[in-house]
Amino acid sequence: MAAGGTAGPSLLRRAREGLVFVVRHPVLRASLCCATTLNFFTFVSSTGLTVLFADRVLGLSAGTIGLAFGIGSTGALAGAVIAPKISRWIGVGRSIAAGAVLFPAPIAIAATASGPTWARAGALGVAEFLAGIGVMLFDVNLNSLQAAVIPDGMRSRVAGAYSTVNYGIRPIGAIVGGMLATLIGLRTTLITAAVGGVLSLLWLLPSPIPRIRSLAPDDPFAGGGTEAESRPVPR
Repeated sequence: MAAGGTAGPSLLRRAREGLVFVVRHPVLRASLCCATTLNFFTFVSSTGLTVLFADRVLGLSAGTIGLAFGIGSTGALAGAVIAPKISRWIGVGRSIAAGAVLFPAPIAIAATASGPTWARAGALGVAEFLAGIGVMLFDVNLNSLQAAVIPDGMRSRVAGAYSTVNYGIRPIGAIVGGMLATLIGLRTTLITAAVGGVLSLLWLLPSPIPRIRSLAPDDPFAGGGTEAESRPVPR
């Protein structure tokens, strides 16, 4: 019960309000559609499927596969460090768009690998490294943008609705990935996931996001505005 003996908003009502706010907000709507598409296709090419591909198709040893994924972790660390610098250089919106491409696309490098063992292992390592940079470039800047556009009173409701859709798609992607791998093979499934993930960019292009240069305190998006302006990066 809320103070004064009156009941607070129900959980269902709060979730509905959050989802309505996301759908009506041009930045949140586009970012949710993009992130959900990315999550779906990156889980189509989930870690388990990638490991299976590296073992059965690329013929790599367990140690080599582990080393490749370790390299991918250093890519994520590097991406977290350089993400703010990239956003100051090309803008927050363009950084998000770049991450939306760089995160899923590199799996195609591993999926098309051939030649000697060192070349196949190198392709997997490069793919994991670039994907690690891409995911941090996408996440760091998108989280900053969301923090700027969501009003304080709506944060929990929007976060709940956003996470339900964004994370709820993951198991569906994993199931579809397993089915595709059975039907069309591991290599083709990974390439399909890479192409599908890159297409998530199409949600961003018509939205205001690519035109958002910086998150200045007086940015019209702060507090849930719906107009985007290109602003110079504060020096």
